[in-house]
Amino acid sequence: MAKQVISTPVIRRLPRYYRFLGELENENIERISSRELAQRMGLSASQIRQDFNCFGGFGQQGYGYHVKALREEIGRILGVQEHTGVVLIGAGNLGKAVATHLDFRKRGCELVGIFDSNPDLSGTSAAGLPIQPMTQLETFCRAHQPEVAVLCIPKGAAQELAECLVSLGIKGFWNFSHYDLKLNNPTIIVENVHLGDSLMTLAYCMHHRDEE
Repeated sequence: MAKQVISTPVIRRLPRYYRFLGELENENIERISSRELAQRMGLSASQIRQDFNCFGGFGQQGYGYHVKALREEIGRILGVQEHTGVVLIGAGNLGKAVATHLDFRKRGCELVGIFDSNPDLSGTSAAGLPIQPMTQLETFCRAHQPEVAVLCIPKGAAQELAECLVSLGIKGFWNFSHYDLKLNNPTIIVENVHLGDSLMTLAYCMHHRDEE
């Protein structure tokens, strides 16, 4: 039997389920129905059931979902226990904010190295890690074999650096460079993040909020 292909919208909803279920756990809620979960998340109960059925379904008829068990199962699907090695390139304001304020380990990754081309940053630290010069990147990658790179660099440098990182074993990119990476390798995963797009979406909704 062919393996079911999970759509991108379903995949993008999984972290939201994981986060909301964590909040339910913190409220000591042990079980919840699809209808109650839908009300909290602003989705429909049928949408939630359809999403979970992509992975075999987790609830019981007349009982709902066991919150802790469901969160653990979604965490397993997301790979939050994998702790994939991550290097962050670009330790400017954005890079430091990402390194410092995001708990990588809770999200299936582990930040193992930070690099920047600015010599003034060498020897300083962020998130408890030393900021290393770019000249050490190749040696570091070959020694520690990280699989993910976070790019917080100018867009003009992104494509060439990404291609170099692929040759060093990087298999996934979280890209904040304001440039849409395009790598000629179907096995490489790229998540292009444009914070400005999100802000402009908000601006549009604010501008048109009174229109029918």
